[in-house]
Amino acid sequence: MKYGSLILEKKEYVYLKRILNISGYAGDFETQKSLNRLNEELKNAQIVDEKDIPADVIRFNSRIMVYSESGWERTLQLVIPSEKNAKQDKISILTPMGAALYGYSEGDTIEWDFPSGKQKIKIVSVNQDSSRKKNKVIA
Repeated sequence: MKYGSLILEKKEYVYLKRILNISGYAGDFETQKSLNRLNEELKNAQIVDEKDIPADVIRFNSRIMVYSESGWERTLQLVIPSEKNAKQDKISILTPMGAALYGYSEGDTIEWDFPSGKQKIKIVSVNQDSSRKKNKVIA
């Protein structure tokens, strides 16, 4: 792990904790297992101000290219649950892939339990959405 632990921006951290608290009703076991693991990782996360978060850390609205050890490659955008859209490759934080990626950075490799089984995922690139609206996540 490039920075030693997950790195999260303060307002996004508060929002994420809130949605994780109400997502205890996730429908399937694998999704719930991923959300529980993310919740555990948050206990050791670095919580920083907006100005201090490195540009290569995955956060809401980040565009990410990932590569798996099984050979597939995917570009996606991590979004809040209400903005998920599979056709536009926008995945929710409340999915196993979203939970696996959040707070990690470019160059990190993650081993995670996905519905298809345990996989290693390499984060090839992270780009922040240039139209990021400040405090968009907090409603």
